[in-house]
Amino acid sequence: MAYFKDGKPAKGSAEHRFEHRGSTFLFASKANRDAFAAEPDKYAPQYGGFCAFGTAGGYKAAVDPAAFSVVNGKLYLNYNRDVQKQWLADVPGFVRKADRQWPAVSRQTKVIE
Repeated sequence: MAYFKDGKPAKGSAEHRFEHRGSTFLFASKANRDAFAAEPDKYAPQYGGFCAFGTAGGYKAAVDPAAFSVVNGKLYLNYNRDVQKQWLADVPGFVRKADRQWPAVSRQTKVIE
C-alpha cells in the first residue's frame, strides 16, 4: 500500500501480514493491511511480484523493492534501478510482452537472483 499511498516502499511487519494467492504480504500498519485485504488484486504487484522487465523477456527475476513504478494503477517491480530505467523507456510495450509471457514464466521454477 505504501507504493500507492506514499510513493515509496515501506518495511512491513509480520504483525500486519496478509496471505494472497500463495504469497505473504507484510504491511507497515493495520490500516494498510486492511486496505490491501479489501482489494488485493488491485494492489498486488503484477507478475507475482517478479521483475516485470524479466517477465517481458521470458524469465523470472528477483526484485529490488525500491525499483518500482505504478502505471495506470498497477504496481510493477524491477530487478534493480538500471533495469527499471530500461523498463520505463517503453512501459506499454513491455507490459504487452510481459502479459503474453506471464503464463509460461509463472510456471518456471528458476529465479534469477
